[in-house]
Amino acid sequence: MGQFLDKHINKILRHLFDPVRGLRWMIMLALLTPMPYALAQLGYAGTIGIQPIHLFAYVYGDGVVRAMYVYDKFDTPIQVDGKLVGGVLELHEQNDHKGESAILRFEHFDMTQENVSGEWYRTDLSKRLPIVMKKEFVVEDGENLEASPLELTQAAATRDLYFKTRVVKQKDEYYPRVSAIKVFKKGTDVLLQTFNVDVEYRGVDNVSVDDYNFDGIEDFSVFESSYAGPDTSSLYFLRVPGAERFVESDFGGSSLEFDPAAKLIHEHSQCCAGTKHMSATYKVVKNKMVLVERKCFELDEEQGDLVTVKCE
Repeated sequence: MGQFLDKHINKILRHLFDPVRGLRWMIMLALLTPMPYALAQLGYAGTIGIQPIHLFAYVYGDGVVRAMYVYDKFDTPIQVDGKLVGGVLELHEQNDHKGESAILRFEHFDMTQENVSGEWYRTDLSKRLPIVMKKEFVVEDGENLEASPLELTQAAATRDLYFKTRVVKQKDEYYPRVSAIKVFKKGTDVLLQTFNVDVEYRGVDNVSVDDYNFDGIEDFSVFESSYAGPDTSSLYFLRVPGAERFVESDFGGSSLEFDPAAKLIHEHSQCCAGTKHMSATYKVVKNKMVLVERKCFELDEEQGDLVTVKCE
């Protein structure tokens, strides 16, 4: 059955999606493909020059490093991905035009050390600043490992607000969980709201920012869970117009995609090793998802393709 599905996967996707939505779906699948297992998930506090910073890094087994840091004064997350090769860690900072603007370089990086030093410099070498950091925490998976709760700044932020997750690790749970989302005012660190949740831990990537109800205002979502195959779920929080607060919506479904041009929400789910699919389209009315159309498909092994069936 697995070889049969692999042989016909392109035909299945073409049958299920039009070309534009099909491309978006394949891109989303690529983004959801797990990276190699993280050897370490590390949090540091320190300075670049005289400016206080916090940095969080995933170090993967193949040397890839996914990292993010913030200047405490501004609270705007800056993504700095890079590589760890031969004890040298280089993280690359990009400007607004997606070009490289600066490098954070650590000549003798050791994940086991408490203190780390390096240098921040512009790619044109017009400015160089020392980096001094101390390890604040390590996030670990595993049985019989319990850790004190910690707050982790998220990589996504709005123009004026930023987010932190409260991460907990219980002895009887193999993986950490997120128990709360906190909303802060940039530049002041004033706590505006706390939402209690119970969702999968995704490091600095639990929170995403987008306009989910198509009112022109940035909202935020929280990754909730992944399921068999590509299916995922999230929680959606809508910003109250003219206010610095959010309300939790009743938006829900599997692997939702938001189309701002058409102001539609698309849902897709699958089960049974990809032999059953459901796709649905919704419009937003008074901050509610209203069903426009739903279609269901099952794999016909004789035809080697998905066929339309009645939705249960």
